Amino acid sequence: MDNDYFSIDAILAENQKIQCKFKQRIPEMGHLGGGSERDILPLSKRQIPIWLAYIIVYSDWADFDIPQPFSNKVRNALRAEPRSVRLSNLVGAGAGWYVLGKTIMDMLGDEQGVEMSEMLITTFKGRLVDVIDQAQHFAVLGSVGGGGGVDSAPQMFREGLDTTERELFVLAQESARRMKKWYEEGSGGAKRVL
Repeated sequence: MDNDYFSIDAILAENQKIQCKFKQRIPEMGHLGGGSERDILPLSKRQIPIWLAYIIVYSDWADFDIPQPFSNKVRNALRAEPRSVRLSNLVGAGAGWYVLGKTIMDMLGDEQGVEMSEMLITTFKGRLVDVIDQAQHFAVLGSVGGGGGVDSAPQMFREGLDTTERELFVLAQESARRMKKWYEEGSGGAKRVL
């Protein structure tokens, strides 16, 4: 996360908690993760913020479990149909699913890290076309709206977008609006060929 030091998204991701299972006794640290004991005992589990878990895991004092947003259940759903998973519901506190995934990926070993990376990339690619398509569609419609009611599939998909996907949605929407404006104003001074 060195390159993301000033990134608000990275800060939010590092504040997410992961479950750590301690390998050894750690004196006078029972308060970590809301514990009431004086010491952390071997095999005890605590929810620790990622920024602190880095130190604990790399010091070989504990192992961590893959968080629920990246569990086998979620992975299987993403393999089946990436667009059907509401990524915004998987990660709380304003953190992004992709940013949290990258943070977890950086903590994993080589094999698991590569697997996580492939899952993130495949999910992103599987959802990107719909994100851009819907952004352009709704940019063209403008304030008229469209796409069905509140429970329509496009509306549900947009509500499930991750923070990264929302940023791309807004950029693609603005791009489509500008392109439409340019085209309607006479293609920027260029002659139209019929």
